[in-house]
Amino acid sequence: MSPATASVVALEPEATAATVSTHRVSTAEWLGYLALGAWLGILFVKSEVLSWYRIQEMFRFESFHMYGVIGSALAVASSSLWLMRRRQAGTMGGERIVVPAVPWQGSGTRYWLGGFVFGLGWALLGACPGPIFALIGAGHTVYVVPLAAATLGTFTYGVMRDRIPH
Repeated sequence: MSPATASVVALEPEATAATVSTHRVSTAEWLGYLALGAWLGILFVKSEVLSWYRIQEMFRFESFHMYGVIGSALAVASSSLWLMRRRQAGTMGGERIVVPAVPWQGSGTRYWLGGFVFGLGWALLGACPGPIFALIGAGHTVYVVPLAAATLGTFTYGVMRDRIPH
């Protein structure tokens, strides 16, 4: 596909219209995603970012461990987005990836409030939503309840999205 006819995949804020990709995911790609997810789960377990004690240490400002992990992730994500924009990165299907800048809106209350609620849930639960599957895979089956709650919350947001001010 030439650059002139390539479609665009927008990692979208609400204001941008994204094109639907026609790329079908093959079995080999699914297995690759599964392997990558398993590797990430092992990495989470071995680096102790799943540890309730590590998370409590972070929220009590007793250890730098989690701040180092989060800071490293932020640095990698920021530099990756910069590189994707600079190189005009594309998908394996030839579609160009566009990551539009999102302007700051209003006083930022919704961002601070959302971050506060997320952090409160993280502190009370002792787990970030991202590694819930790794926690369940590591044998902490009690995390099936937060997984169900997160799924229900996501579904509820999807149903109510048009009625919520953004």
